[in-house]
Amino acid sequence: MKLKSGSIEGFEGYSQFKSVKEFNTHVEMWLAVKKQEFSKGELVGLKRLVRFSAKVPGVSNAKIGTLLKVINDEYQGNGISRSTFKRMIIKAREFGILTIYETERKNGSQSSNLYCFNRFPASEPPKVKKLDQPKETSNPLKTNIKKNTKRNEAPIELDHNFVSDKVPQAFIQLVKYFFSDAKTIEEYWHMVQIAAFRFEIGQHTEDILAIAIQSFKQLIRKLKSTKHVVKPIAFFYGILTNKLKELYLDQFHENRNESKQLRYVLETGEVMYYDWLHTES
Repeated sequence: MKLKSGSIEGFEGYSQFKSVKEFNTHVEMWLAVKKQEFSKGELVGLKRLVRFSAKVPGVSNAKIGTLLKVINDEYQGNGISRSTFKRMIIKAREFGILTIYETERKNGSQSSNLYCFNRFPASEPPKVKKLDQPKETSNPLKTNIKKNTKRNEAPIELDHNFVSDKVPQAFIQLVKYFFSDAKTIEEYWHMVQIAAFRFEIGQHTEDILAIAIQSFKQLIRKLKSTKHVVKPIAFFYGILTNKLKELYLDQFHENRNESKQLRYVLETGEVMYYDWLHTES
């Protein structure tokens, strides 16, 4: 059943978030684990949809044409195509990031879709089932060929020796004892980069590495003491963010007498400021 179109305020009941801040945090978590699945153009479309989902946190009924026009203006005529935007929507829905509802006008004609962002789950979200999948052939020969092909195409898992040079060796040497494959180690370090970027403290490389190692050790202690950590990488990101926030606030106190502001950048591009001279003790 299609929803009746209307103003965005009428869809507040579809929001899963209490505030824009909470919504942005969940978007950051989604991007931390799924960003690499999107092309650059698709990410542009996704982030623009995020910005159009601020009035009612996590919900938007903006027309695709409107979104594409804003993107095109922002990039001075070098925007993205409608097909790119639609590919992004399909991927986001399959990954569980978005739930999409069709809407219709009073006369029954189709209106713009309602895009509802989902919370980042404690466990890996189920992917949306694709409809109209072809049935498996009843021909035994063809079936065996398909199964053999799938086995041959199985990805080769690379160990810690193949981790990117961008990941510090000290971090690799610690993580490899618990997660040995290269992709997992790189994903954990990617979380570190995201958190450091949020607080704009990327220049403190030694401090960031030390905090990343401390955070990972704390994660392992948690994993050893309880079975309730369903998504370890998300738990690691939470520990890491809290520790980097402490470093961020240390900078705040060291520089509070300077006439400048400290910036805090969200993954969505939104920037928050702390003013040294106008913040209470």
